[in-house]
Amino acid sequence: MTDSPATDGTLRDLLRQRDFVFFWFSRWTAVLGVQIQSVALGWHIYDIARRTMPVNEAAFMVSMIGLVSFIPVLLLALPAGETADRHNRRRILLACYAVEVLVAALLTLAALFRAETIPLLLGAAILFGSARAYFSPASTALGPMLVPRSLLPRAIAWNSLAWQTASVIGPALGGALIAVSLSAPYAAALILYLMAGGCILMIRGNAQPQVQPGSRWTLMKEGLAYVWNNKIVFGAISLDLAAVILGGATALLPVFAREVLKVDALGFGLLRAAPAVGAAVVAVYLAWVPLRRRAGLIMFLSVGLFGAGTLVFGLSQIFWVSVAALAVLGGADMVSVYVRQTLIQLATPDQMRGRVATVSSLFIGASNELGEFESGLVARFLGPVGAAVFGGVGALAVTGLWAWMFPGLRKADRLV
Repeated sequence: MTDSPATDGTLRDLLRQRDFVFFWFSRWTAVLGVQIQSVALGWHIYDIARRTMPVNEAAFMVSMIGLVSFIPVLLLALPAGETADRHNRRRILLACYAVEVLVAALLTLAALFRAETIPLLLGAAILFGSARAYFSPASTALGPMLVPRSLLPRAIAWNSLAWQTASVIGPALGGALIAVSLSAPYAAALILYLMAGGCILMIRGNAQPQVQPGSRWTLMKEGLAYVWNNKIVFGAISLDLAAVILGGATALLPVFAREVLKVDALGFGLLRAAPAVGAAVVAVYLAWVPLRRRAGLIMFLSVGLFGAGTLVFGLSQIFWVSVAALAVLGGADMVSVYVRQTLIQLATPDQMRGRVATVSSLFIGASNELGEFESGLVARFLGPVGAAVFGGVGALAVTGLWAWMFPGLRKADRLV
């Protein structure tokens, strides 16, 4: 935590934290770039695959993005967390942005000169995933160093707001840029990564964690042991993992856009933006009115609503009903993210934040990327609609099971 004097935790107090403001803008521009690039990559691979493959096989190729993005996260997660707890977190972020700039430049040139192939695009996703493996724990651990403890819940809400507002604009902007050319969204992402890195360069505060004694392996084991022994933290992280793996049907949006709802690239962008619209509305509310009571129960209800929204989306054949369902599941997921992140940040000592954050990131990365792969695999046999329905029902079942398995999490009350 920063050594700033105690505050009453108002928004005005938060905006006075100069380093946090630069951190927030860096996060916003980076997420905007990631969203634009992600939309383009999914559309790009599906477009190439449909030239030679039927719908189900092309949908499976889109899901491969999630699998290849998760592989480096799985392999690098523990050393990345240990690195974030041993080295300057600001410098780690700058190195990650340099790799992301390289990937965006490669994709821009490949699209511009019509040299794109599915193996090339998947290779770029692997390289990008490697950078994000180190980025996530360093970013998560740096944020709390820039604000007083009393401002942390509000800072987490505003960090989520940065993510969600960029996730609203990014997919819609990505869809519009795809309509111009396939190189345009990648070039836009490149510029945004450069801007994000520039904001990190402006941070002046301490970004060097207090290094704990012990070997790298010892430190990594400590992080795993902490998460396993803290059942509230473990329950919150694993709930997200299980629910999103099963409810990750939104990875099939390129397929739903073209084959089920019959919309163009702009309509696809709107579908991609819809979950973030719902999440942004909830994030704005939580940023102004932080959640105070019955946090665990509210989180379980929100995960259940996420499953229900996924189910409605899978059954819908009307564009605006699908958009509304996606917005609902995005808002519900935002509540779960807010509760989980606040619990972890408040309960974890600073010298362990990188390692705990990387375990959390590993679970979250697994839920997102493996959820995409699971949806594509199920779609290979049941079709895209069947995969979405299966995921929605599965997420509802997981909610009930975890509420029974983790009563302490269900009864968790205050977040302050």
